[in-house]
Amino acid sequence: MITFLIGVAILILGYFTYGKFVERVFGPDDRKTPALANPDGVDRVPMPHWKNVLIQLLNIAGIGPVIGVILGIKFGAIVFILLPLGNVLGGAVHDYFSGMISMRNNGYNVPALSRKFLGKGPAKLVMTLISVALILVGAVFTNTPAALVNTPILAGSHVSPTLFWIAVAVIFAYYFISTFFPIDKIIGRIYPVFGALLILASLAIFVGIIPNLNVLDEFCFSDIMSNFHKHPAGQPIIPMLFVTIACGIISGFHSTQSPLVARTEVTEKTGRQTFYGMMIIEGLIGMIWAAGGMFIYHQMPELLTGASGVKVLSVLVSTVIPWAPISILVVVGVIILAITSGDTSLRSLRLTIAELTGLEQTSVRNRLILTVPMFALCAVIIFWSNLNPEGFNILWNYFSWSNQLMAVCSLCVATVYLRSKKKNFWIALIPCMFMTFITADYILWVSPENLKGAPLGFGLDYKTALVIALHDAAILGFFLCVRGKTLSKMEGYNADRWNPDLDEGKIPKAE
Repeated sequence: MITFLIGVAILILGYFTYGKFVERVFGPDDRKTPALANPDGVDRVPMPHWKNVLIQLLNIAGIGPVIGVILGIKFGAIVFILLPLGNVLGGAVHDYFSGMISMRNNGYNVPALSRKFLGKGPAKLVMTLISVALILVGAVFTNTPAALVNTPILAGSHVSPTLFWIAVAVIFAYYFISTFFPIDKIIGRIYPVFGALLILASLAIFVGIIPNLNVLDEFCFSDIMSNFHKHPAGQPIIPMLFVTIACGIISGFHSTQSPLVARTEVTEKTGRQTFYGMMIIEGLIGMIWAAGGMFIYHQMPELLTGASGVKVLSVLVSTVIPWAPISILVVVGVIILAITSGDTSLRSLRLTIAELTGLEQTSVRNRLILTVPMFALCAVIIFWSNLNPEGFNILWNYFSWSNQLMAVCSLCVATVYLRSKKKNFWIALIPCMFMTFITADYILWVSPENLKGAPLGFGLDYKTALVIALHDAAILGFFLCVRGKTLSKMEGYNADRWNPDLDEGKIPKAE
C-alpha cells in the first residue's frame, strides 16, 4: 500500500511542480487561439473550458489505463513507481506540447506540423505511421468495448457472438456520426454525460478496493534487482512494460487528440489544466485499476496466465463490487472510455488527411470523401481480426508499438520547436530519446517465438537489440538538435505562426 500511495503522491505533486515548470518553458500568453482567430463552424469552434477538459480526458483515457494496466501490473509493484514518474516526466509533457504547439499553429495535427519542424521527408514517414496507428486504434477500440458488452455483467445469460456483432455495428455507426458531424453537435453535447459516468465508475472501483489495499505488493528496496523479474511469463520490463502500459505512462495516441481540443480552447492559459492535468488524471485512473488488478491476481492466481484483459476486468468488477447496479455502471464506464477514444481517433485521421491534401472540411461532400474510405478500411480490419483466431493478438501487437511510435513523432516536433525558440528542449528530448529506445528495442527483439501474436519483428538477441536501440535513440537526438538549431538561425522563421503554404516542405516564413 505504501508504494501505491507514493505513486499517487508523485502524480499530484508532479502537476503542481513539474507541470508549472513545463508551462513556464512554453510561455502561454494572450494571443488569439484558432477557435477565435479562424473559426470554421465544424472543428475550430469556441467551447467552454469545462467541456474541453472533459473532452480531453475522455479522448485520451481509452482502454489503456484500464486493460493496459491490468495486464501491466503483472510486472509487479515497480509499476506503482514507473507509471507516475513516466506520466509526470514524459506523458503529460508529451500531451501538453502536442496541444500547445498545435494551438500556436492554427490547430494543425502532428503530420502537418512535422513538415514545418522536421522537413518534407520525415513528415511523409510521420503521416504514414500516424494514419496506420489511428486506423488500428479505431479497430481496437471497436472490438474491446463490444467484447465488454458481451460479458455476463451486462449480457447475463445472453452472451453470444451475435450480441458481439450487434455491439460492433452500433459502436461503428456512432463512430461514423461523431467523425462526420461538427464537434459541438455530437461530442460537445454528450461528452459531459460520459465524463460524469467515467468519474463515477473510477470512484466505484476505488471504493471497492480500499479495504484490500493492504494486500498490494511493495517495491523492494533491499534487493532492487528483484523488482525487475516479477512477470509470470518472464517478459522483460524493457521494453514490454512501456508498450503494455501505454496510456497512463505515455501514449502517442494522445498527440492526435490534443489538437482536437486545441481547436476549441479560447485561451492558451488553460493549457496546463487541459493537457498536462488531464494526463495526470489518467495516471490516477491507471493507478486505481493497477491496484485492482494486483488484488485480483492475488485472489485468483490462475488469471495471471491465459486470461484476457477483458476477462480479468470482468472478474475484478464482479468481485470488488458485488452489487449488480454499480458493477454494471463500472463496466459501462470502461466501455465509454474506449468509445470516446475510438470516435475521436477516426475524426483526427479525417482532419490529418484533410490538412495534408488541402481538402477543406466545411463541405459535407468533402467530409464524405474522406470519411467513407477510412471507415471501409477500418471495417475490413475489424472483421479480419475477429474471424482469424490470432487476429486480435496480432492487431493489439501492431497497435501497441505503433502507438508508441506516434509518441516519438510528437516529441520530435516538440523538441525541434523548443530548440528553434532557444528554450529548454531537454524536457522533450529526453522522453523522446527514451521512447525511441523503447520502440526500436521492441521491434528489433520481438518475434513469434518470444512474443505470441508478434508477426512484425527481427527477433534479434535481447542484448543486441538493446545496443542497437540505444544507438538509434542517440542518432535521432543528434538530428533533432541540429534541425532545431538550423531553424533558430533561419531569417524570418517563426515557430509560432502557421503559414498554409508548405510547398515542398519549405520552412514557413513570417508574414
